[in-house]
Amino acid sequence: MTGAEQAGEGLPRLKSLLVNWHGETILEHYYHGARASRAANIKSASKTVMSALVGIAVDRGLIESVDTPISEFFPKLLGASADEKKRAITVGDLLTMRSGLETTSNRNYGSWVASSNWVRNALERPIIRDPGARMIYSTGNTHLLSAIITKIGGNTWKFADEVLAEPLGFDLPRWPKDPQGIYFGGNDMEFTPRQMQAFGEMYLNGGRSNGKQVISESWVRESFVPRTRSTRDPTRLYGYCWWIRELGGLRTFYAWGYGGQFIFVVPTLDLVVVTTSSTATGRDRRGHLNGIYDLLEDHIIRPISSATNQQLAD
Repeated sequence: MTGAEQAGEGLPRLKSLLVNWHGETILEHYYHGARASRAANIKSASKTVMSALVGIAVDRGLIESVDTPISEFFPKLLGASADEKKRAITVGDLLTMRSGLETTSNRNYGSWVASSNWVRNALERPIIRDPGARMIYSTGNTHLLSAIITKIGGNTWKFADEVLAEPLGFDLPRWPKDPQGIYFGGNDMEFTPRQMQAFGEMYLNGGRSNGKQVISESWVRESFVPRTRSTRDPTRLYGYCWWIRELGGLRTFYAWGYGGQFIFVVPTLDLVVVTTSSTATGRDRRGHLNGIYDLLEDHIIRPISSATNQQLAD
């Protein structure tokens, strides 16, 4: 893994690189003043954590299924007089970014977070595609999931700390809330790189961690099923808040946060890779993301794949 470490040195925005293969950490390196104990804002990788919380809620019967209409949780905002298409939106549509609601992300993000009621604002946006149809990436979708968790589990932070972080072996710090006190669903959670790795390993191991079944194996399996694709890049597929693409010739599942916060899971290699990066804006951001993909393909996946094939041949 010396090549991967050296390649990382050439990425000035990179903060950490962790590689876990067959359950063993074979590389853990921190760059540009970062250290293991410092938590990173994982940005939109928080959406994948929200998906895990929904999975646990489904496993425990707190949410009947992903086919449950969200009108059951927002009866005042989605009552009988509401748009019929909005009443048809399901929990699964939120998980797969197929609610059909106009996005709260990108150019609409500032006005959304400046609004006095994020849930109402998200639900009052117009339907621009049929629910369950094409992907419209929107943080409003995963914030609605946090609002649902709040209704069934007290509050999202408490639920996440008890049912996810504690079984994984750490405490989850609180993160920002909306004006109604609902923890931000889909952004601004903070994890250390090792905690991100533990989360990825849980999915790699079929929902198990530290000898416990934290999330059902069936939820992990369903999370990795491609259900839609990016409108910006059709090679990027999307499951239950997991991105999916081919890297180094192998199907790779990943949580992705702004700036280069990644949890990559490559089941065929029994491999988890974590990166954290600067979240500062800048013209070099897109080049940095491509640099991470190149690092993963050329210096991690392909060498490990070759080593695996050699072991099988021997």
